Amino acid sequence: MEGGQVAPPPVDAAAYAAEIAAWREEYEALLTRPEGWLSLVGLHWLKEGANACGGDPASAVPLPRAPERAGTFYLEGGEVSFEALPEAGITVSGEPLAGRVVLATDAAGEPTILELGSLRFYVIARADAEHGTRYGVRIKDRQSPRIAAFAGIDAYPPDPAWRVASRFVPYRPPKTIPVPTVLGTVVEMESPGALEFVAGGERARLDALDGGEDELWLIFADQTNGRETYGGGRFLYVPRPDDRGVVVIDFNKAYNPPCAYTPFATCP
Repeated sequence: MEGGQVAPPPVDAAAYAAEIAAWREEYEALLTRPEGWLSLVGLHWLKEGANACGGDPASAVPLPRAPERAGTFYLEGGEVSFEALPEAGITVSGEPLAGRVVLATDAAGEPTILELGSLRFYVIARADAEHGTRYGVRIKDRQSPRIAAFAGIDAYPPDPAWRVASRFVPYRPPKTIPVPTVLGTVVEMESPGALEFVAGGERARLDALDGGEDELWLIFADQTNGRETYGGGRFLYVPRPDDRGVVVIDFNKAYNPPCAYTPFATCP
């Protein structure tokens, strides 16, 4: 530590290049796995009351390669249930769905997964400061042509110069940050503190979000947005500060949010 600056631990160039290559390969595998982000083929918001579901394109929740009528979603006072037509062949956990069942949403952690052939669909809940919680049906297809067509991510060559050390400046109490979503809504997120660092010869500061027990989550934008990189910015996870309050930020591990690859994501 010199002149108040901190430096990241040194790395072997060859080993570091291999580390970044392995990280990118793992990221691509997450995108292209049978139920990854590239498998998304639909997202349909439910209205209060009955919402028909099936292969009919006019359905409130249209399903590809499905019987014309497969069942009905019901949204009633914040609770979502589904009643399948027996002949549709919809299952839950491998068992045929019988009668009307209440569905867990992704807000509860693990949503109830409905299955029909290669399709998997479930209910998501998204906060809307203006209209309250919205509920939608997200549809995945293990046979989505987008998976087979994926040619890999475009990325800058790894550059150790973009691996920088930062100082964590805590917010006491945590700071509430309004974060816009691709849905045109705003969600409020809590920031435990900011990261201050020097990158590219410039001083910078990023508010960090809670990324779980061991990590902080960064959402950032720069001058490449909309020209060389995704216009909506990028995501990056970093370790929580060490006992000196230092956090190493590796911008070589920044990645596009899911909405860069599918119109059916609800980033962030």
